[in-house]
Amino acid sequence: MSVFTTVTPSEAESWLKRYTVGKLVELKGIASGIENTNYFLTTSHGRYVLTLFEILHHDELPYFLDLMDHLARHGVPCPQPVADLDNALLATLNDKPASIVSCLTGCSLDAPGVAHCAQVGEVLADIHLAGKTYPQQRDNPRGTTWWKATAQQLAPVLDSAAATLLADEIRFQALHRLQDLPRGVIHADLFRDNVLFDGERLSGVIDFYFACHDTWLYDVAITVNDWCVLPDGSLDSERTLALLRAYHAVRPFTPIERGAWPVMLRAAALRFWVSRLFDLHFPRPGEMTHAKDPGHFGRILQQRITAQSALQRLWV
Repeated sequence: MSVFTTVTPSEAESWLKRYTVGKLVELKGIASGIENTNYFLTTSHGRYVLTLFEILHHDELPYFLDLMDHLARHGVPCPQPVADLDNALLATLNDKPASIVSCLTGCSLDAPGVAHCAQVGEVLADIHLAGKTYPQQRDNPRGTTWWKATAQQLAPVLDSAAATLLADEIRFQALHRLQDLPRGVIHADLFRDNVLFDGERLSGVIDFYFACHDTWLYDVAITVNDWCVLPDGSLDSERTLALLRAYHAVRPFTPIERGAWPVMLRAAALRFWVSRLFDLHFPRPGEMTHAKDPGHFGRILQQRITAQSALQRLWV
């Protein structure tokens, strides 16, 4: 989350008249993240999150808002979109699509333990199963086509080692796209900063704006690559197994998923390495922005390549 488009308190106060959320008390920008403009919005009725969408278009957004509403109604602890007086979940503020969602309790963790990872695995499986009855579909916009196109843009600005690693991994992934893996709704960005804990209890999952229809195992790999990683980029086996076992208890893995596991871990590392490289070399202007280090996922990708045979055994 970031602030790219400034909203003044008077603008917010006027805009809020279309909702029944009370009067504005405080508006505070959220500096973390890289995609949208976000504010904590406190009113006389409670605390919310105001989001202005900087990249996604108005016609793309019902998928995400309706999905959060669907998941919340199925018991997933996620933000509940707030409808306006016309019963619409999406409006316009300062020429940008905008929405209000409930603000969940808790905070993110910098150093999760085994028990935290187990809860994350469980809630990820809950999301996947609840998403089976969600009728809308959205292809993954950060899939193989995007990898290739973005790699071409990055090639002139990368050093030779990074350019070679990127090209080689894209070729590798093109040979291993396993279309028979179980698929459905995925969160696609379930990093530590997108999960909230109230004490030791998982209290919320946020930021569904990368959600799409893709391979469930890929979503698990994205999650493991962040929640279970050690400083050198390798995986903590205890945290990894805790997350996988908790997920498996809710949505059992299939035999074909075991064979695809190391490939999916590499694919998940590649996706975020590429996006962070792009954000570093082609930044967007913003009043408050937070760029993330691409080298982190470059190291993770290299480690997943080196340890591929060992990763096959890190399974439930």
